[in-house]
Amino acid sequence: MDSKKEQLLALIRTNPFVGQQELGERLGLSRSAVAGHVASLVREGRLLGRAYMLPPAQAPIVCIGGCNLDRKLQSLGPVQMGESNPARQRETPGGVARNVAENLARLGLPVRLLSAVGEDAAGQILLDGLQRLGVDVGGCLRLAGQATGSYTAVLDPQGARVLGLAEMSVVEALDTGFLRQSAPLRAGASLTLFELILGAESVALLLAEARAQGRPLLAVAVSAPKMASLPADLQGLQTLLLNAGELAALVGTPLASEADFQHAWQRLQARGLRQLVVTRGAAGLLYSEGPALHALAAPPVATVRDVTGAGDAFAAGVAAVLQRDPQALGEACRLGQRLSALTLQTDATVHPALSPEWLAAPAHS
Repeated sequence: MDSKKEQLLALIRTNPFVGQQELGERLGLSRSAVAGHVASLVREGRLLGRAYMLPPAQAPIVCIGGCNLDRKLQSLGPVQMGESNPARQRETPGGVARNVAENLARLGLPVRLLSAVGEDAAGQILLDGLQRLGVDVGGCLRLAGQATGSYTAVLDPQGARVLGLAEMSVVEALDTGFLRQSAPLRAGASLTLFELILGAESVALLLAEARAQGRPLLAVAVSAPKMASLPADLQGLQTLLLNAGELAALVGTPLASEADFQHAWQRLQARGLRQLVVTRGAAGLLYSEGPALHALAAPPVATVRDVTGAGDAFAAGVAAVLQRDPQALGEACRLGQRLSALTLQTDATVHPALSPEWLAAPAHS
């Protein structure tokens, strides 16, 4: 190699955690000279800050939010509230951001998860499973003395959710301090997706960064009460994915007609939102194109096995398209619908048959 700087970069590629003392000894340089070369490589974008993080060959999609254990209890007969109901149980990895990250990885896309788990067996199993799929989990927090988050879904015999119980206090660690610390891990993202389990201050920080840097930001709603995390000024938020109930909570008015949905979109546009997707279950969805909302019918599903994870598969499909073409919202929604329909037909939270071929297959409206 022609220069000490290139030799130093090659050594870092081999071992990103190598110390400056060792680099200096191997290259015959002083520590100050090593520090100077490192600073130069950071300025050139060939290293990403501390720990000598190398930029990936393809910019990743960054997912921020929950990574937890899903427990699914499906009643064997009609659910009787207040009574003991015979059921079958299964456990799967879960969390909106985690599920989206797994879907994207199975589609063959580079993805990085920023989440928090406990320093327990469940957290280790969840992160190890993602690593085997190729998800970068190096930026995830592992918190001593805290339990990894859990979500328990009670399902009826047809697989529809009757009740959901979430214990997600560990994600409170995804605060503004964590986001500032992880900024180098998000700097090169092709798209950043976050779920609205984050606090209002963290959401405001992500929107401010997106405004300043001009990078696409996608928010996934998780419940009507959590819509309060969104600020009045939505500038910086490219795309918002939510259901009709969450949209009603966000705009503060009931949505009884198609005109109500249109008016809600106009109000959000005035607040700075660029794109909106409203899912409506069996009634399909609405997506924005300029000042108007367009409808897409729901694709047919032969048998619904379990609804858990279908919305996350939809979000992954939308993100997969938008990170390539931020304006192709209709195409993004069609891919999301196909992935969601596939997921409805399996007991798994993420369908194991997902592969890169799904990105190449035609999406029919």
